[in-house]
Amino acid sequence: MKNFHQHFILHKPYGYLSQFINNQTKRKKKMLGELYSFPEGTMAIGRLDVNSEGLLLLTTDGKTSEYIRSKKIEKEYYVQVDGVISQAEIEILKKGVEISIEGKKYTTIPCKATLISTPNFPNRTQKIRDERHGPTSWISITINEGKFRQVRKMTAVVGYPTLRLIRVRIGTILLNNLKLGEVKKVEKLI
Repeated sequence: MKNFHQHFILHKPYGYLSQFINNQTKRKKKMLGELYSFPEGTMAIGRLDVNSEGLLLLTTDGKTSEYIRSKKIEKEYYVQVDGVISQAEIEILKKGVEISIEGKKYTTIPCKATLISTPNFPNRTQKIRDERHGPTSWISITINEGKFRQVRKMTAVVGYPTLRLIRVRIGTILLNNLKLGEVKKVEKLI
């Protein structure tokens, strides 16, 4: 008998953990299972931290998960940064920057980065800040790796801390018009 796996695309809202079980008994965190009745054995492919939003893929198939997390698949993020980032800093990001991973120095592999106009996303549920705190700008960063909080660490290294991070693409799968918190069941992910 053939084993049929299930696959999902989710627009993860701000404030949700990319997991189904809360291992921190002290704090009540919102979990993915509150958004949809996922089948047993469903796992998030990669993670978005609690403060990040956007495209999250889920599957019951470990092989699919492993392939999508590999360096063969691009992940694109729209990032709102504190300040007006210049082309010089974007060039530095493209070449790779030194960040810290588990207390060790790590140089990110070259990536794609470009300045973009403000994307048309609904306001975040928790206000970021207002104009009195100075200007912000948006960039697109596309990476083929996914170290812990990598994009946030990369923008901080060049002097522009991340204020908002939204994953908009994984491989050929786009966030498109998926509404915040919406889950879509799909036939396949790759």
